Amino acid sequence: MNPQAKLIFTISLLLGTTITISSNHWIMAWAGLEINTLAIIPLISKSHHPRSIEAATKYFITQAAASALVLFSSMTNAWYTGQWDITQLTHPTSCLILTSALAMKLGLAPFHFWFPEVLQGSQLTTGLLLSTVMKLPPISLLFMTSHSLNPTLLTCMAILSTALGGWMGLNQTQIRKILAFSSISHLGWMTIIISYNPKLTLLNFYLYMLMTTAVFLTLNTIKASKLPTLTTAWTKAPALNAMLLLTLLSLAGLPPLTGFLPKWLIIQELTKQGMTMAAVSISLLSLLGLFFYLRLAYCSTITLPPHTTNHIKQWHTNKPTHSSIALLTTMSTALLPISPLITTII
Repeated sequence: MNPQAKLIFTISLLLGTTITISSNHWIMAWAGLEINTLAIIPLISKSHHPRSIEAATKYFITQAAASALVLFSSMTNAWYTGQWDITQLTHPTSCLILTSALAMKLGLAPFHFWFPEVLQGSQLTTGLLLSTVMKLPPISLLFMTSHSLNPTLLTCMAILSTALGGWMGLNQTQIRKILAFSSISHLGWMTIIISYNPKLTLLNFYLYMLMTTAVFLTLNTIKASKLPTLTTAWTKAPALNAMLLLTLLSLAGLPPLTGFLPKWLIIQELTKQGMTMAAVSISLLSLLGLFFYLRLAYCSTITLPPHTTNHIKQWHTNKPTHSSIALLTTMSTALLPISPLITTII
């Protein structure tokens, strides 16, 4: 792709995200979402592979439907209340339609069907944008309207997302699909708490962005997109693969790594709200996802799984690890000791 075109699309992504996050009017927020969608589609389809074109088409159709629902819910609310302010969403029908639209934007169950296919058809760098930056505007809209949305509906969607994200990722061999189902599962944790403590949702999202960025950049460095490739990639950068092991375990939420912090705080908050059964359910369902995280972690170590097909092993590379990857992997594994400071800040 032409560097100037890539720069324009990247600036458009930042512009669309900034417009949506900083706006108070529904039309401005909708315009930001549309700019984001139009900017990411060329990045998805830039490899000119049929799978990439299919992924871009699926993404466009789904996001266009979700944007139409956002506009419809805001117009319905304005019709009944006369308010276009994002925080003044009070009409029950508008709240229901907006919940469905934002769930479709985020890839939250039961509107998750597009996300694994789109991520599989994209390159790793574009997949990183889809998993992190593209989720920031819908999460911010969810944050601003959280006081108006139905907590029971959000809880049901969250538990369903965690269950489907863990269950459907079990039999996958494509790393991008596994990370897509991991994202769906993490979105369940963010959604279940947003009605009770929205700041915890933002904390979870920021830490998820941190860990996912570290994983995607590491996979992009060692050029691994499938499990058989990952098993033989340890010879290229042994230290980076060892850190990938820890980052994946952190993404799974195992103590004493960084990923344990948001899960711990969310379970604590749910217990305070008298939602012990929801906390137990989402904790047990996240164990499904733990299996494929451990599978990825096992494949990223020096040990090779049995019955592996032969692959050409690439020996040590002289290319040094980028400092940003080193910083991100360190933060993805070592932030738990300063959790009191983090909770004070939020």
